[in-house]
Amino acid sequence: MKKLILLAALVSSSVFANNQVINQPVNAQQGGFSGPTHGINSVKAVLDAGMFSDDTPVMLTGYLVASLGGEIYTFKDNTGTIHVEIDHDKWFGLQATPTTKITIHGDIDKELNYTKIDVDRVSLAQ
Repeated sequence: MKKLILLAALVSSSVFANNQVINQPVNAQQGGFSGPTHGINSVKAVLDAGMFSDDTPVMLTGYLVASLGGEIYTFKDNTGTIHVEIDHDKWFGLQATPTTKITIHGDIDKELNYTKIDVDRVSLAQ
């Protein structure tokens, strides 16, 4: 039993150690860090990420160039295009057109036959 608990602790700690944090949203009332970030920040990097990149945090800046119906959109930056899923409650009142430069924060959703971004937050690009 002790070996099983030790193994579980080792596995979970290595999984948490490999998680990347990308520019967490800063609440103006709470304060927080605003500065350079590391991690996946381009469509090309998302598409080139390996098969184990599912749920990896991303922050992409670019444009929504088309609505594909429902909550699925085509997102474009200067490296490529990818489908993104933005739930209705993630817009926070923001209105965007194909010429509105935005930043999306989310996670890679990698399946066998497609890769998309599940968006957690949309904001105007700065």
